Amino acid sequence: MKNQFKEEASSLPSFEERELPAESEENDKAELPKNFFTLMLADGIISKQAATDMLPFIVFIALLAILYIGNHHHVESSIRKIDKLNKEVDELSWDYKTLKAELMLKSTQTEVSKKADSLGLIEPLYPPKRLTY
Repeated sequence: MKNQFKEEASSLPSFEERELPAESEENDKAELPKNFFTLMLADGIISKQAATDMLPFIVFIALLAILYIGNHHHVESSIRKIDKLNKEVDELSWDYKTLKAELMLKSTQTEVSKKADSLGLIEPLYPPKRLTY
């Protein structure tokens, strides 16, 4: 196997021997690449003037798309907040119902008398009398 790189390098002209590229080569480089958009603009399907005239409409459509995406994100975050608050309300409702049931149990006459006995108070045997003056 030969070293092909050395052979290619030796066959190239030196820097002084090289000629400057002709103007025709520069014109070839100035041509637009052949892709979908350049073919549409250059071949006459859509002229450059028509594309320039459509630019405000395209900017308007892009602005609407940005607003639509922003609104969608805002709505999703609002829905997440609402779900979080609904869960919190449910938990607080359960706590309220539990505390209310405990208070109703503790406020019955038998529970009050048990607590009063532990403090040394006794339940009166006769109902209270109304004093008149």
